[in-house]
Amino acid sequence: MQMPADKVNILLVDDQPSRLLSYEAVLAQLGENLVKAHSGEDALRRLMEAEYAVILLDVSMPGMDGFETAELIHQHPRFENTPIIFVTGVHVGDLDRLQGYRLGAIDYVQVPLVPDILRSKVAVLVELYRKRRALAGENASLVKVNLALQTERAEEYEALSRTLALANAELSLSNAQLEAEVTERRRAETQLQQLAEKLRQADRRKDEFLATLAHELRNPLAPIYSAVELMQKETASPAARHALDVMDRQLRQLVRLVDDLLDVSRITHGRIELRRELTALEPLLTTAVETTRPHLDALQHRLSLELDAGPVLVDGDAQRLTQVFGNLLNNAAKYTLPGGRIVLGTQLRGDDIVISVRDSGIGIPPSRLEEVFDLFVQVDTSLERSQGGLGIGLTLVRRLVQMHGGSVVAHSEGEGHGSCFEVILPVSRSRPQDARDAGATDRSAGAEASSGQAIPDSATASAVATEAARAPASAAAGAAAPATGSRRILIVDDNRDAANTLAMLLDLSGHVVHTVYDPEIALTEFSGFAPDIMFLDVGMPKLNGLELAMRIRALPGGDTAVLIALTGWGQAEDRRRTREAGIDYHLVKPADPDEIERICREAVRGRTS
Repeated sequence: MQMPADKVNILLVDDQPSRLLSYEAVLAQLGENLVKAHSGEDALRRLMEAEYAVILLDVSMPGMDGFETAELIHQHPRFENTPIIFVTGVHVGDLDRLQGYRLGAIDYVQVPLVPDILRSKVAVLVELYRKRRALAGENASLVKVNLALQTERAEEYEALSRTLALANAELSLSNAQLEAEVTERRRAETQLQQLAEKLRQADRRKDEFLATLAHELRNPLAPIYSAVELMQKETASPAARHALDVMDRQLRQLVRLVDDLLDVSRITHGRIELRRELTALEPLLTTAVETTRPHLDALQHRLSLELDAGPVLVDGDAQRLTQVFGNLLNNAAKYTLPGGRIVLGTQLRGDDIVISVRDSGIGIPPSRLEEVFDLFVQVDTSLERSQGGLGIGLTLVRRLVQMHGGSVVAHSEGEGHGSCFEVILPVSRSRPQDARDAGATDRSAGAEASSGQAIPDSATASAVATEAARAPASAAAGAAAPATGSRRILIVDDNRDAANTLAMLLDLSGHVVHTVYDPEIALTEFSGFAPDIMFLDVGMPKLNGLELAMRIRALPGGDTAVLIALTGWGQAEDRRRTREAGIDYHLVKPADPDEIERICREAVRGRTS
């Protein structure tokens, strides 16, 4: 494993040397500075000497125990936000957990330790610490930029004042000279206004990016969290195997987000070098389709290939070009409602090859066709069309294509009319036989798709659309009466992994659970199922969770159901909006399964189960 360039400190506090050795063994792969402390007093001394990204703290220690140590640590202004993970070898009750959370702990881990889980939790906290530290540095840089801008403004105003004084002194010489000075002053003021506006836009995009980043990191973590909980309850069962599949898909999404962020940074600083070679185009397109196929199938999109150009060779980096085409396909899938049509095509245009990705999605306003390639820009960020992402995929596409000597353009007739992205690359003038040999394998595998027919996906055999959007979490959730203490629960989330893992957890706890992936179908399901509790995702296409909650409240029996928002948005403004929509609880992903179960057992709005 490659060690990070800037190691951070991790404090390990335990009175047992053997445990400290086990912590070191588990966390050594992270490549960070592991500092040991043998008591609470020793930990406090260590804290005064350095700054720590996370503290692993034993609860049961002689003298000053873990709770007392945590309280003293968070009383100090320097360490009030330092995350603490409690380690315990005994059963921890709800009251003990509550006490730990009140003292500022963010998690508990049980002994014996599960190395991968502990390492993953600590790695996430270390990464968050690095991002907070990087953000602080960016804020400091912004302050310097603001100071420099103010100084520049002062100098410009001083220069203008001198110019105006000179013009007044020479007023009698020429009226034309005076008009020139006035024109110069207006030009300078216009430049200052443009600079100020650009600064405000940059600041706003920074805030939107940070909020989106927090939301995007929380969404994949929610099903992972639930999946781990399932694995602990259902060892070697079908549910556990499903949970492993969920973890794999969501972890891949996290890796993709991080990779995109790293690529943007590398390209911006000129650190990416292309490994160019003579490459057949069709295998690159085939790989891009295979990479995005799970995303396309999940949304039931129909993908067609129109490879009219035949065998073509390009001089480029195969991995980076595959990334370009994969990003365009993913972008088309995200901004096309489920069941849409996407076409991947090629066409020769003079000495260039044009690779196009067309979709039947939400379209792009003509005024924003060029803006979509800017960093952190998204066409539609409303709740109804919240498709995720950080707004960097198309930026990567343009930069990588330009590095290959090509260009990329976007076309759209406006909102609701779909879009088309064209990548234009120079064709390598090699022998035709070379191109046929390089692409023969892929053409034989995709001959039928190349004729323009739609490629069937894994969802072709699905039943009626309504039944495809509804997935009861348990076969026993039909006419059978709920068990004593169980609740009737309806989950509404367009993220199938998140909805299914939550449903499986609640089903294992004895509740009667129905799951709906389409918020519009949820209204009909509510009337037929009559749930006691509803879990609502806020950012859903077609109908967001806030609007759905208000419609539920207007239905017969809707005023007695307990509504719970389960979302990646957790700011004060987000909580205010959920309260105004009539939602009883606001849980931020990933939510604690124990907290979810407590609410399910105790929450009562107007009736009991």
